[in-house]
Amino acid sequence: MRGAVIHAPGDVRLENLEDPKINRPTDAVIRTVATCVCGSDLWPYRGAEPVDEPHPMGHEYVGIVEEVGSEVTNVKPGQFVVGSFATSDNTCANCRNGWQSSCLNREFMSTCQAEYVRIPNAHGTLVATDEHPDGEAVPGLLAVSDVMGTGWYAALAAEVKPGSTAVVVGDGAVGLCGVIAARELGAERIIAMSRHASRQKLALEFGATDIISERGDEGIARVKDLTGGIGADSVLECVGTAESMRQALHSTRPGGNVGFVGVPHEVAVDGQELFFSQVGLRGGPAPVRRYLPDLIDRVLTGRINPGKVFDLTLPLGQVAEGYKAMDERRAIKTLLKP
Repeated sequence: MRGAVIHAPGDVRLENLEDPKINRPTDAVIRTVATCVCGSDLWPYRGAEPVDEPHPMGHEYVGIVEEVGSEVTNVKPGQFVVGSFATSDNTCANCRNGWQSSCLNREFMSTCQAEYVRIPNAHGTLVATDEHPDGEAVPGLLAVSDVMGTGWYAALAAEVKPGSTAVVVGDGAVGLCGVIAARELGAERIIAMSRHASRQKLALEFGATDIISERGDEGIARVKDLTGGIGADSVLECVGTAESMRQALHSTRPGGNVGFVGVPHEVAVDGQELFFSQVGLRGGPAPVRRYLPDLIDRVLTGRINPGKVFDLTLPLGQVAEGYKAMDERRAIKTLLKP
């Protein structure tokens, strides 16, 4: 099969790879219908994470089941399925508590920008749709496998409630999906922090009521101006840098909450500062599997359309261009068709 392999920063190639096989009775193999490039894939692409040796890429996927192991009974060959970037058995104590991304048998997906993918823990990870969706629904379902589920978790971690004010730090795909989540959870005011006209437009379409283009202290001051001088009830941190975390914490009112889902890079939180801010802080890898049935239903019924974050669609053979376009901010998110 063909799959994407990163060799060095800025060097992603499509190569012939070994076809995936059932290694354990809990595995499944799917044929990908769509996959994509994630903002977190740009960390190694930009050299912010080391690339010690060539390795496959990709952790977002929807597809058709080709083969299942003997212990996989919830999905069968021929079904269209959606999964998560973090696999889970969905039976351990952490899974039963709703934290499938901390499953005791968790494996992170990392080979999904390919024609076929082996899914570990398939029985607990994959959710089948009742029938094959039409092509228009595929981007939205692909978004559910990560960015929509992650944006949803950010809003829940920040405790967005009906009538509240939410701030979204980050205008990438996760941040934009966070706007959708905040709207769905009933936020009355949703402030999106964005400098890019195309992303500002999509944020407003998704439900943002205000746009702030300033960053740093100026951005924090603008949030305070819009919230009576105290800050927002809930802030969704969807970037993962020291600057974005500082902006999130300082934009939150005392007693408010920050949900942080951007993979942290050089982020340090001062204990004294957090102590006296009286701001709650929760984040981590989103337990996407917990939300899959609900989010799949919202997409298929047309209630939400997170697939709009894909503003560039390419064949898998042009995966290198997909990375480059996102790196250069010519695209919010690249969808790849094998």
